[in-house]
Amino acid sequence: MAAASVVADWPPKRDATAQLVATNLTSLAFFWKAPIDGDAKELGSRIEESAFQVASSGDGGDPVAAVKIYAREASRMMLEALGFAMAGTVKDEQCFDISAGQRAFLTKELAEELLLPLETSRYSRICFSNKSFGRDAAVVAGRFLSKVKSSLQDVDFSDIVAGRPEDEALEVMRTLALALEGSKLRSLNLSDNALGEKGVRAFAPLLKSQESLEELSFMNNGISKEAARAICDIVTTGSSLKLLHFHNNMTGDQGARSLAKLVEKAIQLENFRFSSTRVGEEGAVALASAIAGGSKLKVLDLRDNMYGPGGGVALGKALRQHGGLTHVYLSDLSLEDAGSTPVLEALASGTRSIKVLEFGNNEITQSSAKALAAFIAANKELAKLNLSENELGDKGAVMVSAAVKASCSKLEELDLSSNSLSRVGALAAAEAVAGKPGFKLLGIDGNRISSFGLDEVRSVLKSGVGISVLGPLEDNDEEAGGDEEDGNEDGEDGLEEELKGLSLK
Repeated sequence: MAAASVVADWPPKRDATAQLVATNLTSLAFFWKAPIDGDAKELGSRIEESAFQVASSGDGGDPVAAVKIYAREASRMMLEALGFAMAGTVKDEQCFDISAGQRAFLTKELAEELLLPLETSRYSRICFSNKSFGRDAAVVAGRFLSKVKSSLQDVDFSDIVAGRPEDEALEVMRTLALALEGSKLRSLNLSDNALGEKGVRAFAPLLKSQESLEELSFMNNGISKEAARAICDIVTTGSSLKLLHFHNNMTGDQGARSLAKLVEKAIQLENFRFSSTRVGEEGAVALASAIAGGSKLKVLDLRDNMYGPGGGVALGKALRQHGGLTHVYLSDLSLEDAGSTPVLEALASGTRSIKVLEFGNNEITQSSAKALAAFIAANKELAKLNLSENELGDKGAVMVSAAVKASCSKLEELDLSSNSLSRVGALAAAEAVAGKPGFKLLGIDGNRISSFGLDEVRSVLKSGVGISVLGPLEDNDEEAGGDEEDGNEDGEDGLEEELKGLSLK
C-alpha cells in the first residue's frame, strides 16, 4: 500500500507520501496504458491531500486507524484516477476485475495497490486474468482473498502466471488455491495457464474443497492424458456441473476416456465444450457414452477433433437424449456421410429448437443431403447453418436450399463455401434466402461459379434481401465455371429440373 509503506506515525510525512503516490501512478499508468489526466506529481499531491482530509476526520483519535484510512483512500483515488472504480468494474459493484489493459507482471507493491479494494468490500466475483503474479504478489493476493472467500461465488484465475518459471508458477497456483480452500464457488476458470499435471495438482486444495461447483473451465492448459487423470482424481463431485469447458488441449483418446468419467457424473450439464483436444474415435465413443447419461445439454462444442464415422455413430445415439440443444458445433470432425447421417437424424428427432449448427469440413456429400434437409425442416428456429468445406455439390446444395427456403424463416447465415458448387447450386442458395428479411450473410466462396452465374446470384438477391448479404468471393474459380455461359441446359430451365427431380421425403 503506497501510503502505509511510508507512514509509521500519525501525522505522516506528507511530502514523501505525495511523491510515492506520484511514482506509483506513473508505474500503473505504464502497465495499463491508462493516460493520467495532468501531471503525475500534481495529481499525487491532490490525492494525498484528499486522503489526509478523510483520514483526519474519520480516525476517531486513533492514529493506527488514521494510517489505515489514509492508505486506503490514497490507493482508492489512485485507481479511480487510472479508470479503475472502487468496485473493480463500474458496471458491476459485485465484481472485482483487474483484467483490463495490458498484461502486467505484478510485484508485491503493485499487487498491494491493485487489490486493496478487496480489504474492505465483499465481492461475489473476481477476475485476476491478464495479470502475471509472482511469488510475492501471490502472497499479497492470498491475504486479500482469504478475507473475501466467504462471499465469493465466481473466480476467474485464467492467464495469471504468463512468463513465470515453472517452479514459481506452481508456487503461485498453490498459494492462491490454499487461500480459497473451503470456499463455496459457483464457477472457476483456470484457462490459459500452462498447467499440465503439476499445475492441476497445485490447484488441488481449491478443487477438492468444491462441493457444488456449477462451472469449470480448463481451456488452453496443456491438459495431457496425465493431467486429465489428475483432474478426475481431484474433482470427485461433478453432479452439480452445468458448464464444463476443455479446449485447445493435448488430451487425446486416453485423456478423453479419463475425463468421460467426470462428464458421466455431470448429469445436470447444459454447456459442454471439448474442442481441439486431439480426440479420435476411441475417445469420441467414451465421451458420447458419458453424454448419453444426461438429458439437459443446450450448447455442445466438439469441433476440431478426429472422430471419424465411428465417432459420429456413437455421437448420434447420445444426442437423441438431448432435446433441448440450441447451439451445436460439430465442424472439423471428419464424420463423412456414414457418421454425419446418424448425427443429423438425431438432431432432427423429437421437438427441436436448434438455432446454430456448424457442420463444416466433415467430408459429407450429396448422400447426406436428405438427412440435412430433414434436420432443417425439423428446426424452425435455425438462425445459422455452416456447411462449408464439404462436398455437397450442386444436387446436395439444391436439396439443402429447398429445405431452407421452405422452413427457416429466421435464418440469418448460410455458408456453403467450398462445396464444389457451380451456378446451379449457388443460384439455388440465393433463391432460398432472398425472401428472408432478417438474413445477413450468404457464403458461397471457394466454389466454381461462373461470372454469369454470379450475376444471376446478385440479381436474385437484389430483388429480395439485398446484395450486401453476399459474402467475399476471393477464392471462387470463375474460369472453372465458365462453360455455363454457353448453352441453356444449366439455365433457369435446368435449375427447375434439378429442383423437380429432388425429393425431400
